[in-house]
Amino acid sequence: MKLLFVTLSTVAMSIAAAAPPTDKKPVTDEYHGVKVVEDYRWLEESGSPAVKAWSQAQNDYSRAWLDSRPDRASIEAKLTALYAKDTPSHSGLVSRPGRLFALKFQPPKQQRLLVTLASADDLAAERLVLDPNEIEPKGHVAMDWFVPSPDGKLIAVCLSENGSEEGTLHFYRAENGEPLPDQIARVQYPTGGGSAAWTADGSAVFYTRYPHQGERTEADLNFFQQIYFHKLGTPASADEYSAGRDFPRIAETYLSTTKDGRWLLATVANGDGGEFAHYVRETREGASWRQITRFEDGIKGVVFGHDDATLFLRSVKDAPRGKVLRLSLNAEFARRRGDRAGERGRHRGDHAHLDSPLRRRSPRRTIADSSVRPPRKEGREVPLPPASGVGQMVGVDDRILFRETSFIAPAAWMLYDPADGSVRKTALFNTSPVDLGDIEAVREFAVSKDGTKVPVSILCRQGTKLDGTNPHSSPATAATA
Repeated sequence: MKLLFVTLSTVAMSIAAAAPPTDKKPVTDEYHGVKVVEDYRWLEESGSPAVKAWSQAQNDYSRAWLDSRPDRASIEAKLTALYAKDTPSHSGLVSRPGRLFALKFQPPKQQRLLVTLASADDLAAERLVLDPNEIEPKGHVAMDWFVPSPDGKLIAVCLSENGSEEGTLHFYRAENGEPLPDQIARVQYPTGGGSAAWTADGSAVFYTRYPHQGERTEADLNFFQQIYFHKLGTPASADEYSAGRDFPRIAETYLSTTKDGRWLLATVANGDGGEFAHYVRETREGASWRQITRFEDGIKGVVFGHDDATLFLRSVKDAPRGKVLRLSLNAEFARRRGDRAGERGRHRGDHAHLDSPLRRRSPRRTIADSSVRPPRKEGREVPLPPASGVGQMVGVDDRILFRETSFIAPAAWMLYDPADGSVRKTALFNTSPVDLGDIEAVREFAVSKDGTKVPVSILCRQGTKLDGTNPHSSPATAATA
């Protein structure tokens, strides 16, 4: 299918000739002895009459120009037809014994569905658990996130209304989508997100909670996130405080458990600055929290090991390229990994799965055998298409599901088997009405002034010689569906 081109140079010249003027109202600030002049700060006052008038004039001018283009109607029809052919897609996979949970986007429905699958190869066994579009047909109710119980029989689902992302936690039976009466308000808000985790027997949850009216000032009601505990079948007003009084105002907390639900990990981000603290406790009643990392420790990620008794930590302290540490849950530290630059890892069985996105030509999935002492610095590599990526990894028994994404091919869930090193596409894949078979993606690097190599992805027709003689993206930019 042909690509659609919009000639931007003509647009730019026309707008420059007759676009509504934008007044300059200079404001001068001084930073460390340097004066900085800003001409357009007045446009930040979006509610002022002057800014509203300026915005309306710009919109009217743009609308008139676009509507007068003779090719606009045909381009709109072509794009509408392409978007109408979107195929269902699955994301957010979670594995539980005997089933997978997934969020399913199914056009033309506006909100994603929550479904279960017997496996990634059995679409016929897909079962609907929750359809928010049936709760509110106009699509005003959305799922923020969901967490199945350890046995997969119950699901905690955070729902919010009207795009607010102010979520309330609901509970459903996975087998038939039957709702339970329990509801917990203010578990989620955009300032810090939200999270929940089940106890081992599926009878209760730990969850993030924002202050209720009267507990904080009005300005702080959407901050100071804490962790609370709820037993199913009891009123939310009886829920117990668990942790968080010493968390920072801008805490962003994520809760996770081992597969058996025995151990609970709280990852607390100090806002968006890249600092994390981690806390661990057993989920049994009466257990206490213990802090295992602090914000200043340089720990960027922590995950549970496959044995349900180990934590793996990614650290950058005294290791600019990063290192992976092993912590048994009896608090004995032992190093188990060597340096690997720019990698994300997840432990599964006797293997650590590391994604290396900054390879020059082809990113690869690296599989390192963690049962070997000392640990191997090199593991088995699973090649991926050039300039592609891995969106998510999910452990299923002793195999790995990962979502492969690319500039030139629809996304697909792939299954990797460490036993024989095989990789194959599952039944969970997208299709596209656009054929990009004659396009290739190439990964190169641009070198910045300080010597940093910045990855650059180049899309071009197959066989194009990258010798500097080819036209670049201006004056025309390609828009693909």
